[in-house]
Amino acid sequence: MTATLHATALAHPNIAFIKYWGNRDDQLRLPLTGSLSMTLDGLDTFTRVNFNPDLTTDRFILNGMEQSGATLNRVALFLDYVRKLAGLTHFAQVESNNNYPSGAGIASSAAAFAALALAASKAAGLDLSERELSRLARLGSGSACRSVPGGFAEWLPGSRDADSYAIQIAPPEHWDLVDLIVVVDRSEKAVGSSAGHKLAETSPLQALRIAGVPERLEQCRTAILTRDFEHLAQVVELDSEWMHAVMRTSNPPLYYWKPATEVVLWNVRAWRAQGHAVCATVDAGPNVHVIALAEEATWAEAQLRALPGVLAVLTAKPGGGARIIDFSL
Repeated sequence: MTATLHATALAHPNIAFIKYWGNRDDQLRLPLTGSLSMTLDGLDTFTRVNFNPDLTTDRFILNGMEQSGATLNRVALFLDYVRKLAGLTHFAQVESNNNYPSGAGIASSAAAFAALALAASKAAGLDLSERELSRLARLGSGSACRSVPGGFAEWLPGSRDADSYAIQIAPPEHWDLVDLIVVVDRSEKAVGSSAGHKLAETSPLQALRIAGVPERLEQCRTAILTRDFEHLAQVVELDSEWMHAVMRTSNPPLYYWKPATEVVLWNVRAWRAQGHAVCATVDAGPNVHVIALAEEATWAEAQLRALPGVLAVLTAKPGGGARIIDFSL
């Protein structure tokens, strides 16, 4: 048996405050607009990459289950990028495990490709900068570029591959927010985000959504840097509504929400009207992210758990970036 090259990385998903929806280049995953997110500590993706000259094909094991078809092909294509960068020809075994639902609108692919970018590049002998890692992760899943820096991260759309990456605008400890992830459906969504990005251009509302993103980005960035929850709530909810309006008016339309999604959203708005520091946003899926000030989190979690249709509530705070936890050449 020949010696192998392996590394294990940990990364977290992120919740987009200003959404990424639509590409100007699908292959390079170059976005139409910038976006802004908070990385979620407590939701963990561990990915181990083992380049082994004895393997005759790439293998991908997700949460203990061997993958094939499109899922395996997506990982193998990403490994090809890494092999090309490193001048490596070995196939790899990739093992990835999440402690939260996959493919349900909780940005599991963002964490997966941030962890894969770091673990694969390290195992291949590369020592990439944070910017280079963010660019590499973007090739696997656009939102993954924002899970590389950690904290509060902004994806600069750039004009080409070299200048489209994410930067940290504030560290995790900057603001004591809590993301209460309200799970109303654990199943994997029927239409993935990659397909959804292509459908976005068929919506008559996409151009209007895009036109307003720069202003909403500025408002969101300012709200984060000044810790202004009321303005954060307003812009986060508005941007979420814009993205889902585009989804629903695409051809064919995308309806990710479940009845319980609407129940959660309605109640969160009612609670904020009563003076509670809570707001809600929904990524590409049915599950709701309720953002709250830390002092409201215990109260809000109890209220959310009591709502009909709520299966679980996961709790996350601003988290760190992707990092290596095991490495050997």
